[in-house]
Amino acid sequence: MGLRPGRCYRKLKRPYTRQSIRVPKKGYVKGVPASKITQFEAGKKDSYDNVVYMNAERTVQIRHNALEASRIIVVQELEKRLTKGSTFFMKVRVFPHHVLRENALATGAGADRFQTGMRQSFGKPVGTAARVRAGQTIIEVRVFGASVPIAKLALKKASYKLPTPTKILVEPAKLIR
Repeated sequence: MGLRPGRCYRKLKRPYTRQSIRVPKKGYVKGVPASKITQFEAGKKDSYDNVVYMNAERTVQIRHNALEASRIIVVQELEKRLTKGSTFFMKVRVFPHHVLRENALATGAGADRFQTGMRQSFGKPVGTAARVRAGQTIIEVRVFGASVPIAKLALKKASYKLPTPTKILVEPAKLIR
């Protein structure tokens, strides 16, 4: 079975955490899958002139595979479009801590004979997600002055991979955090 659509996990709601007094072991999520994000920083740390931010406009959950897809797009665009002497520094500012669970229901002929329905519906871990608030920075790119339009284009292309509308802001750089 493939991945469910992102709309299934987009809303930010309080997660159900079951608490069992008799069997405390049942309250833990077992076997959290590894995140698909391979690295959170790319490029060369240096003192750049400008910082371009991609901020979320809505409160939302962003799955780890969507974050990885947008990170790949930003790095590819910047490496492809920047001239040889130009450098950049890109950082993903959110981390997928939240464990997504799924109570997979059986389908097909005879499914009702071996299915428990919602009786034990805690669910198995299927992935992780970053819980992002409205206005929070998702990705930041540090570049020199002439490369700002290229960085804005790269972040715009990356925003198509995310489940929320985004706003791209440009500010003069301070120290690297």
